[in-house]
Amino acid sequence: MSELLSTTADHTVLEREPPEVMGANLRVGSRLWASATAFFFFAFLFAYFYLRSLNSHGLWDPKGVTPPQTIGILVTIAIVLAAALLRLGFRDHVAERRPAWRIKGAIALVALFAAVVIQIVGWATQGFGPTDGGYASVYVGWTGFQALFVLGLAYWAETTLATSIRYRGAQNVRAAADATREGGDGASPDIDDPLALVRPALEAVSFYAVFFAALATIAWVILYLL
Repeated sequence: MSELLSTTADHTVLEREPPEVMGANLRVGSRLWASATAFFFFAFLFAYFYLRSLNSHGLWDPKGVTPPQTIGILVTIAIVLAAALLRLGFRDHVAERRPAWRIKGAIALVALFAAVVIQIVGWATQGFGPTDGGYASVYVGWTGFQALFVLGLAYWAETTLATSIRYRGAQNVRAAADATREGGDGASPDIDDPLALVRPALEAVSFYAVFFAALATIAWVILYLL
C-alpha cells in the first residue's frame, strides 16, 4: 500500500495526436457550431414574427421604441469587415504571406471589439428597455446575444493570431513546441505539432466569421428595416 501511495504518475509523456486529426476536428466543429448558432438565433427570428403578428393591445411597437439606425449599420459593418479580413487572412496564410495575415487578423480583432462597444453605446442611448413592448424585448435579447457571440468569435480569432505571432520566428515548429515545454511546466503537448494547427484553426474561425456576418446582416435587416 505504501508503494502505491508513493508512486507518482508521470504526466510528462502523453500519446501525441497527429495535427491532421485535430485540424479535421476544427473544420467539422466550425460547421457544427455554425449550425448550432443558426438554431439558437432562430428563436429570436420566430419570436419577432410571432409577436409582431399577435400585436397584443397594440404593444408590439409602441411610440418611442426605435433603435438608432446608425448604431445598427456600424455594428453590422464592423462584423462584416472582421469576417472579410479573417477570410482574406486565411488566403494569405495559404499563400505563405504570414505577416499580411497577422495584420489583417489584428484589424479584425479591433473591428470585433468595436462592434461590441458600439452596441453598448446603442443600448445606453436608445431610450427604451426590454419591457417596453414585444419589439423592444426581441431587439434587446437578439442584439445582446449577438454581442456575446461576437466576443466569443473575437476570443477564438485572438488565440489563433497569438499562436501565429508568438512563433513567427521559429524555423522548426517542433523545436518551438519543445522550447515551450521546457520553459513551461515540463508537460508535453498533446498535439504532435501544435503550430501546424494554425492554418486549420484560421480556416475554421474565418468560415464561422463569414457565416456569423451573414446572420448579423439578416438581423440588421429584420430589426432595423422591417
